[in-house]
Amino acid sequence: MANLPPILPSCICLGPIGSGKTMLLKKLKGNEDIDITSTSVPTVGTNITTLQLPNEKEIVVREVGGAMAPLWNQYYQNITRIIYVVDASNLCQIAAAGVLLYTVLAEPQLKQAKVLLVLSKMDVSYRQMRNEALLMLQFARLQREISQSVTVLEASAITGEGLQAIKEWLAGIKPTPPTKKVAS
Repeated sequence: MANLPPILPSCICLGPIGSGKTMLLKKLKGNEDIDITSTSVPTVGTNITTLQLPNEKEIVVREVGGAMAPLWNQYYQNITRIIYVVDASNLCQIAAAGVLLYTVLAEPQLKQAKVLLVLSKMDVSYRQMRNEALLMLQFARLQREISQSVTVLEASAITGEGLQAIKEWLAGIKPTPPTKKVAS
């Protein structure tokens, strides 16, 4: 059998330790066994995941553990899309996540990359958490100071909220906002 060249990831998934990157990618891949009892161990190193997209294409995503933040820039070559995951239920972590995000977006290799900011763990957050998270990340200021286009989506690996929109974003389709359930 001929040696095939390795498939290089065009998308990188980053975020602080415990932000929910691994669980989110597992759920995006189709792991239906993820529920309220699911846990994962912080990624020390990298994981490669191939995701099936709505347009019948696949994308290879490299997840780099939050503990490896000082080495993230070693994985930026050929990256066209960034998924940056922030645990919206952990207000203490959000400010630190913002500093890391600024560092990523300031990287010259990523000036042309499209950026998806995922506010994860929305199943354990209250509704105002999105606004508070964006304020703590200084998102309005960030948008003025960077060249990249940033899309913000809310997601939960437990409930599946926002997963279809993430896949649409990865496929280059404008994500459809999730419909909100109205109590009757």
